[in-house]
Amino acid sequence: MHDLSIDRIQVYAVGPETARYRWASDLPEMFQASTVLRLTTRGGLEGYAGASSFTAHEFDGSVAATLRTMLPSVLGASPLERAAVWRQLSTLTITVPQAPQALSLIDIALWDLAAKHAQLPLHRMLGGARERILSYASTPLLEDAAAYVDYVAEAQSMGFRAVKFHCWCEPDRDLAMARAVNERHGDSGLAFMLDAEQRYTREGALRVARELGEMGYAWLEAPLFDNDLEGYRELRRRAAVPILPSGNWVLDPQLIALAIRMGCWSSVRFDVTMVGGFTPGMRIAALARTHGMSAEIQSWGYTLTQAANLHLMLAIDNCAYFEQAVPWESYEYGALDVIRTDAEGYVAAPPGPGLGVRLDWSAVEDAAFATYEIAER
Repeated sequence: MHDLSIDRIQVYAVGPETARYRWASDLPEMFQASTVLRLTTRGGLEGYAGASSFTAHEFDGSVAATLRTMLPSVLGASPLERAAVWRQLSTLTITVPQAPQALSLIDIALWDLAAKHAQLPLHRMLGGARERILSYASTPLLEDAAAYVDYVAEAQSMGFRAVKFHCWCEPDRDLAMARAVNERHGDSGLAFMLDAEQRYTREGALRVARELGEMGYAWLEAPLFDNDLEGYRELRRRAAVPILPSGNWVLDPQLIALAIRMGCWSSVRFDVTMVGGFTPGMRIAALARTHGMSAEIQSWGYTLTQAANLHLMLAIDNCAYFEQAVPWESYEYGALDVIRTDAEGYVAAPPGPGLGVRLDWSAVEDAAFATYEIAER
């Protein structure tokens, strides 16, 4: 039997020179970093996790820096004690806010270790509701309305049954694009979503929401800042289209429960690499289900980020779609096993135990702008 005590921890802040994109007219092209955590047990078993972050001007090193303050508490721990580790570490983040991905990475890597020890894919260890899920293409900002019209046709030819638009986040321009897409593809059978990146005013959000409702959109995402719970509640009351938050700011399960009780959202939305990992993520998904809501989980980022969120989606039965960031090659750096939508519009988890993702560690090291190790002496 493996000795499951963790005796070596490695952290890589990775900044690969991949294509950079924008998701709103007021954003520059964003630097796409991945912080990778690698845990090794005395018995030689490895578990890892990755969290993506997107920043202007340079790559984000804050997650790796936050991990440095937490990881000494992980040395000597076992993945079979992951709930106790999560409780202990969560108390370290109460005093002042810290990069939320740090606790998430530790929890996910511990779950990856536990599932590998049990020789199970992570989604089966978490509950195993299904083996695949429908996917939607999640675009960056494109050049103009015609480019979106053309892309929808391309996405459909690739097998996608749904497309989510990141556009200018300006009501007039966004609606002009939505009208152009609807005129060409409104009877295609595809589902459409629009993500406004928390940039509309309440008035602009209502105008967009009402027109998207008339077009039959699956949802309008992040029209207002996530913390504007009153604004979300009023928008839902006055518009027919389903309304979702961005899922990046209201992360605490108690606050999510409050927003549900207030009627702010049509679905809960979150990223397992932001809310603290699988330990709270499963609770949040169950909370949504208890209230008859779906949990439309994010999966934007590099392959390790995608994989963690995909395993959670497959473990539950109240998530409709996997979010496939496109073009997908830009989010596959360093991964030997990648996640791509198939010709029928579905994605499945990579084969193998745990997350099922093998990494090219030489590529990870080559693109790392910061790295460190903590080990037992």
